[in-house]
Amino acid sequence: MSAEDGDFAARWKPKAQAAWRGALDMLFPPQALDGGPRPLAGGFTSETWSRIRFLDGPVCDGCGTPFDFDPGARCAACLARPRAFDAARAACLYDETSREPILQLKHADRLDLAPMFARWLSRAARELIEEADAIAPVPLHSFRLLRRRYNQAAEIARPLAVLSGTPYLPDTLVRRRATATQAGKSGSGRRRNVANAFHVPASRASRVAGLRILLIDDVLTTGATAEGCARALKAAGAARVDVAVIARVQDTA
Repeated sequence: MSAEDGDFAARWKPKAQAAWRGALDMLFPPQALDGGPRPLAGGFTSETWSRIRFLDGPVCDGCGTPFDFDPGARCAACLARPRAFDAARAACLYDETSREPILQLKHADRLDLAPMFARWLSRAARELIEEADAIAPVPLHSFRLLRRRYNQAAEIARPLAVLSGTPYLPDTLVRRRATATQAGKSGSGRRRNVANAFHVPASRASRVAGLRILLIDDVLTTGATAEGCARALKAAGAARVDVAVIARVQDTA
């Protein structure tokens, strides 16, 4: 039984909640997250779908920031300070439209949104998924996992692994230090906050040695958390670490 997924009850409870929510939705049709008329899919109205800024065009080969010209190049920030991870991709930009459903998944038990986000990533990070040997979520510290009851990154990573047929590593990477929230911190402050927070126990290092790992998270801001995870995985012998997230801020410098 993995530490990330918890005991048996913790593993089946989210599925039971999703099934119960689906039954209730049949009796009491859900309202749109944005307060509009009945949603078309995934809790969104057609207007909200049209406002989500999906990253379908060229992006920086390093951090995934959108470009106005052909892909393959790296942005000024990546050239100035190479990242610890090899490449990152995001399904959309993090803004006033995408923020609400992401926070609903993260803090409001909207686990039914996770499969939809996994499908978004299957498209946005298609090339990285095809190259990956395994998929792993950014871990939560055990204290925060107990308080929140689930890891939103794991809830996205698990169906993505199933969808793509890629091996899933839920508990190889651990967060050994309970860090403060990253919200409100500068880039350097975020990096200090997660310094040495992630670790691959020696007993689990063989699971990543020589492999190309795709790391899954919800939002990429400065990239500090993703870099901390990438350093830990590479220290354990991972050959390459890429990152896929639901959304990224416009500027992660």
